[in-house]
Amino acid sequence: MVLGRIGAYVALTKPRVIELLLVTTVPTMLLAAGGFPSLWLVIATLIGGAGAAGASGVLNCYIDRDIDEVMNRTKRRPLVTGEITPRNALIFGLVLGAVSLAWFAVFVNLASALLTAGAIAIYVVGYTMILKRRTPQNIVWGGIAGCMPVFIGWSAVTGGLSWGALALFLVIFFWTPPHYWPLSMKFRRDYAEAGVPMLPVVADDLKVAREMIIYTVAMIICSLALVPLEDMTWVYAVVAAGLGAWFLAQCIGMYRRAADPRRGKLGAMKVFHASITYLTLLFVAVGVDVFLPL
Repeated sequence: MVLGRIGAYVALTKPRVIELLLVTTVPTMLLAAGGFPSLWLVIATLIGGAGAAGASGVLNCYIDRDIDEVMNRTKRRPLVTGEITPRNALIFGLVLGAVSLAWFAVFVNLASALLTAGAIAIYVVGYTMILKRRTPQNIVWGGIAGCMPVFIGWSAVTGGLSWGALALFLVIFFWTPPHYWPLSMKFRRDYAEAGVPMLPVVADDLKVAREMIIYTVAMIICSLALVPLEDMTWVYAVVAAGLGAWFLAQCIGMYRRAADPRRGKLGAMKVFHASITYLTLLFVAVGVDVFLPL
């Protein structure tokens, strides 16, 4: 009973999203430090980041519980099933958010605490409350929250930001649409029934795929801009270019299938999973490159 209740609260924090956010934080900290930062600083940043991301997820579930009830993908979330009451979820989300901000301020630094507060506000207020139900560009601008762990990790090490941090920020910014829109394609009917105007709901597959290609090209350019900005080695440059070309090919393939259904099924989820692989491997390359003697 107790374990089940704990599991329900954990589910509200959206652990899979937290994992992806933390994957980008550690390599960023390695690059900012030019090596290994303090182990305690890394642990403290990850704890605070997980708490802040979890708080954002909980508050998102609280605000969107009416949508979650309609969508097949989310109808088993704890607020929909009644495992957790809306009041308890709201309290949990607010307390978790406050604790994470205090944690950053005490154990990391004030700059990271302020950036974390901004990330929570962008996701909860900007995306969930304002953009999500009003514009097809919701995930584009709301996705800024998902870029913030780069700034938070960088500021945790240096106390400030740099052009390199901005390049990594923009990589994730341009990556977010071609990552999320394929998922929206798969669950298009869910979003339509819930009244959420994701781009795949209001535009045809060809238009969505075309915009995904544009964002992907911008993403690749930003990933390569990191080479001169942070003096990355040729190894990172080759890996970034290769990963970018591979993911771009995935998007172009989807575009061609959207243009000519005879080529086969759209394969949106294949592109979705490819996007996760791309971002993970790119940031692994960022972290590893710091230690290459080249």
